[in-house]
Amino acid sequence: MAIRKILTVPNPILKQVSKPVKTVTDDTRALMDDMLETMYNAPGIGLAAVQIGVPLNVIVMDLAREDEDPQPRYFINPEILESVDDTKPYQEGCLSVPDVYDDVERPERVKLTYLDYNGERITEWAEGLYAVCIQHEMDHLKGIVFIDYLSRLKRARAVKKVLKGDKLRAAG
Repeated sequence: MAIRKILTVPNPILKQVSKPVKTVTDDTRALMDDMLETMYNAPGIGLAAVQIGVPLNVIVMDLAREDEDPQPRYFINPEILESVDDTKPYQEGCLSVPDVYDDVERPERVKLTYLDYNGERITEWAEGLYAVCIQHEMDHLKGIVFIDYLSRLKRARAVKKVLKGDKLRAAG
C-alpha cells in the first residue's frame, strides 16, 4: 500500500469522466488499498480514484467515527438506480478542495448498485451521511467537484483559496 498525491482544483484531470472497470483484479484491489491509505492519511471519509489521477469508476469510503473501528467500504462501477424526491442541504468539503466547505442540496436517500472489493454485486439504499458521501464521490466519476454546485463567485474564491494554499505548502 502507498499514499498517493491527491489532486486539487483546478487540475484538469478532476474534470475527466472516469471509465468503468472491466474486471475486478488484484490491480484493482491494490488501487483501492492505496486509495484507502491515502484517504485515511489526508484525513477524509471518501475518495474517488480520479482524485489520485486514475480516471476509473472506483470509490473508497469510511464513515466510522473517530471512536469506532475503521469500516472501509469499496465501490466499483457504482450506479444510482433511484432517489427520493426529498432533498436536504449538507455542508460538504472535499480533499481536492482543501479547507473549503459549503452547503450542497442532494436527495436524502438513494438506491445504488456497485461491485465490492471482491467483485460481488451489492444493491442497497443509502441515507444520511452515506447518501451524501456516495453522491459526492460519484460526482467525481463524472468530472464534477462539489464547488461546481456553488455560484460562480464562490467557485472562483474556492479555487483561489486552494491555489494560495498550494503555494504556501510548496514554500513551507
